[in-house]
Amino acid sequence: MPDLHANMLVAHAGHDLKDARCAVILLHGRGSSAEDILGLAESFYDEQIAFLAPQAANHTWYPYSFLTPIEQNEPWLSSAIARVESLIQNCEAYGIQRRSVVVCGFSQGACLATESIARHPAHYGALIAFTGGLVGPSDLELQHSGSLAGTRALFSSGDPDPHVPWSRVEASACELERMGAQVELMRHTGRPHTIIEKELEVAQSLIFSLL
Repeated sequence: MPDLHANMLVAHAGHDLKDARCAVILLHGRGSSAEDILGLAESFYDEQIAFLAPQAANHTWYPYSFLTPIEQNEPWLSSAIARVESLIQNCEAYGIQRRSVVVCGFSQGACLATESIARHPAHYGALIAFTGGLVGPSDLELQHSGSLAGTRALFSSGDPDPHVPWSRVEASACELERMGAQVELMRHTGRPHTIIEKELEVAQSLIFSLL
């Protein structure tokens, strides 16, 4: 299986991984870039934090909607999840424990972030999903094994959203809560497909709580 995203660049901001107190992995949306999503580091900045933003091949983590049958998004999806996991393992190699790693994404990146930690359950610093949820068709039973051991998770989305139904955001929040996450759910009626200041403030508080 080709590992499509494995050798793509990773943009960095903030502290070097060596001696950082925590790391924030930022996952961009479809058609966007690592440099774009790295702009969130300005909202979350602290000199003790390392920010990592991987670039997706062809600016997309997988080719179809996240609600498409999973096999149709392969091998892109598995490669994307492996890329996230490899970055987390790299953080661990520098002494940053998984409980001090935040996985944060917007839109397609939020779906990737959510699916990644659900498939690699552990105690993370936090999951921050700006307009996203677990991957798979709407009739798929969301059932993952393992424990998230108190991981704090923020699901925040507009309703309605042109790409991510609120019903899937809710279902994803429920599934991660069942897996042991401490979930906060934010619904923004009529909010466009973007990230607003209120969401950034809540996400910032999650990240700063790790310092």
